[in-house]
Amino acid sequence: MATTPAPPTAPPKPTWDPRRAEPPFPWLRPTIRIRLTLLYGGMFLIAGIMLLSIIYLLAAQALNVGTELPFKITEGRVTSTICNLPDSASPDVFNNAMNACVNEQRQHALDNLLSRSLLTLLGLAIIAFAFGYAMAGRVLAPLGRMTRTARAVAGSDLSRRIELDGPDDELKELADTFDDMLERLQRAFTAQQRFVGNASHELRTPLAINRTLLEVHLSDPHAPVELQQLGKTLLATNERSEQLVEGLLLLARSDNQIVERKPVDLAEVASQAVDQVHAEAEAKGVEIRGQRAPAVVQGNGVLLERIALNLVQNAVRYNVPQGGWVEVTTEVQHGQAVLVVSNTGPVVPAYEIDNLFEPFRRLRTERTGSDKGVGLGLSIARSVARAHGGHISAEPREGGGLVMRVTLPV
Repeated sequence: MATTPAPPTAPPKPTWDPRRAEPPFPWLRPTIRIRLTLLYGGMFLIAGIMLLSIIYLLAAQALNVGTELPFKITEGRVTSTICNLPDSASPDVFNNAMNACVNEQRQHALDNLLSRSLLTLLGLAIIAFAFGYAMAGRVLAPLGRMTRTARAVAGSDLSRRIELDGPDDELKELADTFDDMLERLQRAFTAQQRFVGNASHELRTPLAINRTLLEVHLSDPHAPVELQQLGKTLLATNERSEQLVEGLLLLARSDNQIVERKPVDLAEVASQAVDQVHAEAEAKGVEIRGQRAPAVVQGNGVLLERIALNLVQNAVRYNVPQGGWVEVTTEVQHGQAVLVVSNTGPVVPAYEIDNLFEPFRRLRTERTGSDKGVGLGLSIARSVARAHGGHISAEPREGGGLVMRVTLPV
């Protein structure tokens, strides 16, 4: 039985982008080089025509074209009201006097022409500079528009676009390329946020199930001691994994700009963090002190509380064995809210300060070689501070320990 051949499939239609459409006459494309050449060439031509016309008028006025001569013949004698001519003299003396008179008038005309030409040149230079400044601003206006858009994008406003209108020149091509890049970046950030939301559910659910199963088995009073010890170890490992997942998800979310902002008092946030760490501090013999003045900022209260909690926890955990203290203060300085957490502790070299803010990095150790945390506390604090438009800094304290300073705009 013969089979009917399948109809040929039509080739895919090419996508047409009007911004990349070839002009009918590519050699007539008004590039920015041609526009600048025509602009400044036209300015030079106009200035030259104006200067030539003014010099011609000044020369005609200086030479007194169409007026009386500096001397005239009256009753057979040559007289002059401008030049001093002898009444009776030999022809040589009289000719020398006339030549001196003509040369004097010529020099006077040249001096007058030179002085007026210099004044005219100065005026034209001022006009040319003013006109060139205005034209340069008009030509470079698209660059200013692109700069403002780039600044808005730097604030994580990826929805902004340049959408430059005008001739199809290099500036428009640059603006279109920048818009395409922003479009891809926005899609990438949207995909990242979607991934964070999905991972938040997919990663938390199995860990929560494991924790529930372990707690159920540990609640059995007839379970062997070895099994209870193994369950406690697994439960501690599971809790550590939950902290790691929460830290990674919070780090991913805090890298983005905070959209919904509400008034948050750093003093209240710091006090809540101190209350949560108070029991651990008492167990380690660490004193928590400090005055917390009101410092209200616009931001996310949960994320800001995480900054304070991470800093206070680190200050308590990385402290001296006996007689240690942690000082937590908040205040407003120079129009900015400041949270300062300082503590006693081991001596920290200045060259290792930057490494403390890297994920999974600690002082003189890497990855997860300690039971004090997962190595994400300071990384999260830095990301949250940046998302709020602020910054965090650390410096070694004299005698050991650190001074952590968080600065946020009010």
